[in-house]
Amino acid sequence: MSQALRKLTANIKRSNTLCIFINQIRMKIGVMFGNPETTTGGNALKFYSSVRLDIRRIGAVKEGDEVVGNETRVKVVKNKVAPPFKQAEFMIRYGEGISKEAELIDLGVKQKLVDKAGAWYSYKGDRIGQGKANVMKFLKENPEIANEIETKIRQELLLSKTMKAEEAVPQQEDDVLPE
Repeated sequence: MSQALRKLTANIKRSNTLCIFINQIRMKIGVMFGNPETTTGGNALKFYSSVRLDIRRIGAVKEGDEVVGNETRVKVVKNKVAPPFKQAEFMIRYGEGISKEAELIDLGVKQKLVDKAGAWYSYKGDRIGQGKANVMKFLKENPEIANEIETKIRQELLLSKTMKAEEAVPQQEDDVLPE
């Protein structure tokens, strides 16, 4: 594996290609301290990879008795191109992919744009549904409200990022001249 990756990395970089390896987790025997989980295939993939993600199913999404998707957690284990150790949680629905409506609900509640009281969700004082599944259905049927919530979430998140960046840069006074 190491020899193959040594030869592949130069060609992958030159051709500006994304190469994805999917692996499984095995348990190390006799590990008392630290994480007993390891990936198969030796250390070559760990060393040569630029980004490594740990993707785990944390729950099932059900409609009645039928499982229609997964709640998924992704942890960035290694990242050479951006800050590592970030984490994301999202809903994957079978046949659809990552649910945009579920993301809007979660981020809307987090940014306090959507109010949650018990199982009820409200937007601008109007109740939009009881339970996440009903609110997702409401947002699919009312794309203008979904777009409005998305726009406000993006504005809030971009505003908070620019404010943090401005706080990090020390302010300099232009009208003070050295003597």
